[in-house]
Amino acid sequence: MLYKRNFYINGQWVAPVTTNDYEVIDPSTEKACAVISFGDQADTDAAVSAAKAAFISWSQTSIESRIEKLEKLLEIYMRRSGEMAEAISLEMGAPIDMSKTQQSGSGSWHIEVFIKALKEFEFEHVLSVDSPETMIIREPIGVCALITPWNWPMNQVALKVIPAIAAGCTMILKPSEVAPLSSMLFAEMMDEAGFSAGVFNLVNGDGFGVGTQLSGHLDVDMVSFTGSTRAGMAISKNAADTIKRVSLELGGKGANLIFEDADEQAVKRGVQRCFNNSGQSCNAPTRMLVHRSKYAQALEIAQQTAEQTKVEAANQEGRHIGPVVSQLQFDKIQGLIKQGIDEGAKLIAGGVGRPEQHKAGYFVRPTVFADVTPEMTISQEEIFGPVLAISAFDTEEEAIQIANDTEYGLTNYIQTQDPARAKRVARQLRSGMVEVNGKPMGAGSPFGGYKQSGNGREGGMWGIEDFLETKAVSNWVV
Repeated sequence: MLYKRNFYINGQWVAPVTTNDYEVIDPSTEKACAVISFGDQADTDAAVSAAKAAFISWSQTSIESRIEKLEKLLEIYMRRSGEMAEAISLEMGAPIDMSKTQQSGSGSWHIEVFIKALKEFEFEHVLSVDSPETMIIREPIGVCALITPWNWPMNQVALKVIPAIAAGCTMILKPSEVAPLSSMLFAEMMDEAGFSAGVFNLVNGDGFGVGTQLSGHLDVDMVSFTGSTRAGMAISKNAADTIKRVSLELGGKGANLIFEDADEQAVKRGVQRCFNNSGQSCNAPTRMLVHRSKYAQALEIAQQTAEQTKVEAANQEGRHIGPVVSQLQFDKIQGLIKQGIDEGAKLIAGGVGRPEQHKAGYFVRPTVFADVTPEMTISQEEIFGPVLAISAFDTEEEAIQIANDTEYGLTNYIQTQDPARAKRVARQLRSGMVEVNGKPMGAGSPFGGYKQSGNGREGGMWGIEDFLETKAVSNWVV
């Protein structure tokens, strides 16, 4: 059992003002693996006060010194990446091999990308050739509350902490209480890298407690949140009284459009992408829309791929998916699978209950539904588990209409060998990202969505911009 009750505030590990223990559960065993403490208002206030005091000097540091600190952090992160992978695997159930490459690897990858972006970022420039004495200055917004989820812990911590540091902001990180161990390890790395006291702070807690205290705090200038759309709405309302900036990366219900000329691996690739991380990704392609001429074949491939997907404990090596993160998530997914059956979708793989070999743990059977219609719950609601909904379409226009028929707009996918069609359809899909033929986005691409998938963008130049204010100064004479 790990005991991690302390918080990182003002450059020190400190005990909570009042201990409020919370058990972190290993989702592979359903047993407690660690104990943390939830913070209270006094802890939150101490962290915000430290960040506010540190902002005065940190905001004025040179870009070179910020780069130096981030490069030191990257060096430490790479040295301890194995520890990070083990922490993530334990706390949220990512298979250990996947955790080493994708989960832990996403943290170091983002640090590298942000260092490159910071080296190229233009914080000051003249307005125009016609107005050379008006200077445009990009300045750090201030004290930032960073609230991160459990599904990709280091991916989201890096996407918030690193650009905030690069911009010159100070911050309080509240990681998910379900998966806090990786963030506490990250705090150790920040301390070892030698960031000034108060620049980075960490307080554990839940959304109703520390999350609410941070989002409504008078001395917090910005909230950057990744999580559910419902929680994003609550944060926005709570932050409104203090007119602070709120950047949201929320849910998704990505559509994967398989046209008649899609490559032969398109369906299998789409199923595997949906099931990756046990389906716990906001940008997962959880709806597969297939041209009717390919529909029967696609169902066969999807069924086979699901049946061949292994489900094992997170600490086992090899290629498989692990459990979902918690009892709450397990119950929600089971309820939605049952609802899909009750509403008339055709179950062709998986279904309710655990895989036969698992008597304990939050393991979900890789599940595929066919003949899903747009009004069905499993076509509209984010399930956040290894559950795929497949539908047929007849025309390009119909495919676009079905894809856009959702309150979300994070990532959609196109599979076609016709470049003109890919561009034409991509322009009409109402989402912040469109992936074509399995080609991933380039390093530093903006990550974010339309509609109820949120606002703002993370990653690269856009990620740094999110943490900046813009100032115009006249009569700037060189």
